[in-house]
Amino acid sequence: MIASLHGTVLEKSEGEAIIEVAGVGYRVAFSVLTLVKLPPVGETVRVRVRTVVREDAFELFGFLGAVEEEMFTLLTSVSHVGPRLAMTVLSGLEVDELVVALERGEVARLTRIHGVGRKTAERLVLELKDKVKALPRSAPALASRPPDEGARADLVSALANLGYRPAQAEAAADAALGKLGPAELEALLREALRTLRTAS
Repeated sequence: MIASLHGTVLEKSEGEAIIEVAGVGYRVAFSVLTLVKLPPVGETVRVRVRTVVREDAFELFGFLGAVEEEMFTLLTSVSHVGPRLAMTVLSGLEVDELVVALERGEVARLTRIHGVGRKTAERLVLELKDKVKALPRSAPALASRPPDEGARADLVSALANLGYRPAQAEAAADAALGKLGPAELEALLREALRTLRTAS
């Protein structure tokens, strides 16, 4: 199985990137929060990879760090949580924030992640509340950070990383924030991309 890739970022789009290694392009799914941290197109990157093989698909899921990969493994160990849903959860909260939300049983906070219903959030808390305590945390202070702090800057950065011009990114970010108000980055990014597609 493929465990890591070291190559050039060939393309980036919503939820995935193509990484070229020795002339072969690998399509890798990333969380929104990780995708915006990838180097620009044309630059070199090293990513950790989880390979998921099914009868109808061979998929690669990428991570920039071991802790994020461990969290992905924990999430997919929960009943009815597949790799795509796990990536959705990782798109909604940074790993440190997710650990705190699970430990504290913050079901309402988890349901604010697009695609996570109450039953799924309750299962995540029930099955992972104790397991996540073993994960190392890089910045515990993130737990008390308001969800909307720096939201515009993060959103503009994410859009610029996907190839949009600064003026486009800023206008779309303002539109998304104006419509949704304080929200998780994934939801804001979806809305901003919807705005950009409508405008094009």
